[in-house]
Amino acid sequence: MTRPLIAVPARFSATTSALRYAAEVNARALIEAVWRAGGEPAGIHPADPAETDVAERLARFDGVLLPGGGDLAPHRYGAADTHAAVYDVDDLQDAFDLEVARRALDLAIPLLAICRGLQTVNVALGGTLEQDMGGPEREHRHLVHPVAVERDTLLERALGAEKAEASCYHHQRVDRLGSGLTVTARAADGTVEGLELPGAQGWFTAVQWHPEDTADRDPAQQALFDALVGEARERR
Repeated sequence: MTRPLIAVPARFSATTSALRYAAEVNARALIEAVWRAGGEPAGIHPADPAETDVAERLARFDGVLLPGGGDLAPHRYGAADTHAAVYDVDDLQDAFDLEVARRALDLAIPLLAICRGLQTVNVALGGTLEQDMGGPEREHRHLVHPVAVERDTLLERALGAEKAEASCYHHQRVDRLGSGLTVTARAADGTVEGLELPGAQGWFTAVQWHPEDTADRDPAQQALFDALVGEARERR
């Protein structure tokens, strides 16, 4: 059976020694998780939405995965100032990812959003972010911690559990929710760890953590990619 085609917006990398130049990349663990799930991951070039039809580009795919990455520019969610901790902002990346989020939802293409991806969907739907959660005692960097998952959500059905061990790497979090979004998971400190859009025509779930970090040894984390690819196969 032909593998469902999963679009994964590439990330800009300033240095990639094996290629000698700056590159467009995605994390190998992420791509391997999609492959294990039975999908065909395809990196897509972040082009200026003002110069290309993102909806038309996405229409050929069976699913979309919005991956992690650097911070969104604070002006994208109405902030007047930029916190000193904000890093790796790229306006072209922001513009493309935000348009991918909007068009994937509009087209009802199965969508899994991870870390920055979750934040991108929240901002695309009018939400805001807390630019920095605070010092080491508050930020969720290099941290594996439990999250509580809401019952009867797509996230709970995918994970098969109401609790999960989440591998996190973020210093920002959701502040105001975007239009129509609901929280599907939280950390013990109240940080939003999952979002969904009840009533959406297509399958969509988002997590603030990085399931690809442990998907090769944690069936619950791999199940998120399995769910995306399964929905993509149904759509095809």
